[in-house]
Amino acid sequence: MHPILFRIPLPQLPLKLWWALAAVAAIALVYAILGQRRKDRSTVGVALLVVAAAGIGGYVFRETKYEATNLPIYSYGVMLGLSLVVGWYLTLTLAERDGLPKETMANCYVVTAIAAIIGSRVLYILTNVDEFRVNQHDANSAIDFASFFALRRGGLVAYGGFLGGYLGSWLYLQKQNIRVMPWADVAVPSLASGLLITRIGCYLFGCDFGKRLAPTAPAFLQKLGTFPHWATGTLDGAGDGAPAWSKHLDAAGHGTPAYAELMKMNHSWPVHPTQIYESIVGLSLLAILLWQRKHQKFRGQIFFLFAFAYGYLRFLIEMLRDDSERGEFGTFPLHFFVPGSLAIMALAFVFGISLGITNLRTRMIARVLAFVPPVVAYVILAPAKFGEVSQAHPSTSQWIGLLSAVVVAYFYARAWEIARKSPKAAMSLESLGDVKPAKDDDGPRRRRDEDDEDGEGDGVERDGDEIAADEAEARPRKKKKGKKKGLRAPAAKVEAAEADADADADADADAKADADDDDDASDDDAKVTESAAKVEATKDGAKTEKKEPTESA
Repeated sequence: MHPILFRIPLPQLPLKLWWALAAVAAIALVYAILGQRRKDRSTVGVALLVVAAAGIGGYVFRETKYEATNLPIYSYGVMLGLSLVVGWYLTLTLAERDGLPKETMANCYVVTAIAAIIGSRVLYILTNVDEFRVNQHDANSAIDFASFFALRRGGLVAYGGFLGGYLGSWLYLQKQNIRVMPWADVAVPSLASGLLITRIGCYLFGCDFGKRLAPTAPAFLQKLGTFPHWATGTLDGAGDGAPAWSKHLDAAGHGTPAYAELMKMNHSWPVHPTQIYESIVGLSLLAILLWQRKHQKFRGQIFFLFAFAYGYLRFLIEMLRDDSERGEFGTFPLHFFVPGSLAIMALAFVFGISLGITNLRTRMIARVLAFVPPVVAYVILAPAKFGEVSQAHPSTSQWIGLLSAVVVAYFYARAWEIARKSPKAAMSLESLGDVKPAKDDDGPRRRRDEDDEDGEGDGVERDGDEIAADEAEARPRKKKKGKKKGLRAPAAKVEAAEADADADADADADAKADADDDDDASDDDAKVTESAAKVEATKDGAKTEKKEPTESA
């Protein structure tokens, strides 16, 4: 558990920042040339944008240089880079499977990644403005704008990255005439993998830590939640220890027994390792999203599921966080705010996300269980009679998680209704806009309650394709020319007409059989008559032969 993984020895000469930026610009220029040869305008545009950004950065930081005996490789930076690489391959693989243009998606990933980093930094700055003042202890001190670009000063906010990445990809895809939802479905699994990897970087650095553990907590959990006191000078301007240790030391106060004990232990009090909790959340969401892709009913379903699930789980994890860099807005009674927020998200689940559970019994159980957390939270957090009321100070991430869960549940319900009416159109790459029914979607659709009644026999709700197939089989045959096209007779008349048609067909068959029998009888009579005539003719011939000799004699 250390902020620096390893150090690379450096030659005894100053390294200037513009050298690295010039190398980035050169590589991007090569990509622009290759894109021009392939006549890929999007690649050329993105590459030239990187060239321009690197060029501007090189000019601004032309005097910035780095002199040291070694180059530290930071834990969080390595994990962030690794998450981008894993996300690249994961996103492009899924995009290719869904039939999205690979080159365009590759460029969109670069734009999304840059926008995500910018968005995460901007949200951190907005929620921790005082940290970027010239005098951090004076709220009226001027803001040091140059410190905004010092990534080692402060950090990043995951939700800012999500929002910034979504906005950046939407703007880019608008110019490419591609809807954002198909892209969002293939991109959000990389967000889950990013949570899994980057939160390990947070754990190694020691930021985003949780509240103190109870003395009765498991020993392994206490060991995971203990953060060390670094050697002096490990990080410039970051204190002499992990953020958890530094905060506990400041809270204890200089000269107190707790202060002395912390210095003697040389590490923090055991806290909740919320970084590990969120890393596990990322792994779980990645598995759920990849599984959901196999049962996807409309474009945007994977994105909405991730946004709702992460918002809900992040809201819970924030209740255990104790770092002071999250930004807090508002004050509410704890036993009202937490259960009330969970109840709102439970309603959002019932009327939105739960529609994706096709098994009726499982869906009903899930809807009931959704209200268990708010009830349990109220029972646990309710103060004793005439007792002191604890106050909640919701963080920025809690507000965003709550609002995003409600919003995406609404759009999930709308998209699910579209998928019921037009299954093929809902899964097209141009869905969630002005959806036009596909050829296979023509014909009337059953109401939802009829679908549920049909599914009660086996406990499974049939999807749109199965309903369409059943209706095609049950559709009555075409009527005679006297009927108007598109109109249908009542069911009783249809059955009577079919019965009359069957009776007429049987009568015609009997008449034909009788006619065949009459023809056969006539043929038999004719044959008998012909045979009799032949016999008579033979007899007459014999008599004639007998008479002729007598006459000649």
